[in-house]
Amino acid sequence: MVIRWLSENKYAAGLMLLLRVYLGWQWLSAGWHKLGGFDASGFLKGAIGNPVVDKATNELVYPTFTAFLEHVALPNAKIINVLIPLGECLVGLGLILGALTTAAAFFGLLMNFMFMFAGTVSTNPWLMLIGILVFAAGANAGKFGCDFFVLPYLRTLIQKIRNRNGTVHLSNKTFPR
Repeated sequence: MVIRWLSENKYAAGLMLLLRVYLGWQWLSAGWHKLGGFDASGFLKGAIGNPVVDKATNELVYPTFTAFLEHVALPNAKIINVLIPLGECLVGLGLILGALTTAAAFFGLLMNFMFMFAGTVSTNPWLMLIGILVFAAGANAGKFGCDFFVLPYLRTLIQKIRNRNGTVHLSNKTFPR
């Protein structure tokens, strides 16, 4: 019932506008400050050297994530130094403008989870809660934004591509050519 209200109601779309602009501003400002001078290697080394452990058993809580940081992220820190600020800025812009809002919310949530797996709590739980609401609202979250124009255009474009690839769509039935 709540998901239906979030994804279909015009008042929910207004609420999502406020939430996504706030959330987008948080992402954009975080990424903007990192552009041009960000080095994630210290953070990565800290997350590897001091991983999240279960205090009762002293075992790693996220051993596969720690291995990912050690064997993939840290050796490729130069790429990470570009991807994180760029990703944060793009997520922020997508949310503020309401352009591909659901995708922006998804990738924002993905980054929040990565930061939390590394042991950084900070504002991440709050941003995740808002991100989940925006993501759950789906296309309605961008109704008062660029998605109002972008999503119908993308649907038409995808339909044209499908028709060109040998499938004819008549009403709800699909027939091969």
